[in-house]
Amino acid sequence: MSKLILGFTGLIASGKGTAAKYLAEKHHAATYRYSTILRDICDRLYLEQSRDNLIKMSECLRATFGEDLLSQVIAKDAGESQSEIVMVEGIRRLSDIKHLSLLPNFMLVEIFAEPRVRYERLIKRRENADDATKTYEQFLADHQRSTELSILEVIPLAKARVDNNGGFEELYRQLDELIKK
Repeated sequence: MSKLILGFTGLIASGKGTAAKYLAEKHHAATYRYSTILRDICDRLYLEQSRDNLIKMSECLRATFGEDLLSQVIAKDAGESQSEIVMVEGIRRLSDIKHLSLLPNFMLVEIFAEPRVRYERLIKRRENADDATKTYEQFLADHQRSTELSILEVIPLAKARVDNNGGFEELYRQLDELIKK
């Protein structure tokens, strides 16, 4: 079997991380996240890992070194991975798939969930420092940020869609079917 590279896109808290974690555990997939690079830099600079800081870091790096900087790094990591299944989580911009789409067996996948479902998951998971206190109105306002609006340009390019409005078992079933294809 040749290496399968799945790129996950989707709006805030749609379940991209949960899907990647499942595939890593069940199918031994290697996982790469765009935000890991940004979180590492925030940690090194002793900056809070808030959504705002991650966005600023991303915008600064892209403006200084090119829109496709992170795509180059992630594509190189994914291409060099020895795993048969590779997950790339958090594709937000067209430039994020520029280099990935050149790799053999790359497939862009949308992870979808309704806004209210995503909001409830966001406040429970508390991945970013400001998630626990976020109101639903603030959550919806976050969707107007450049990093979220650009996802709407990427989603139509997805070759597969996983509906994550249900529970874990339904999500896992869909992911297993995706791997079998």
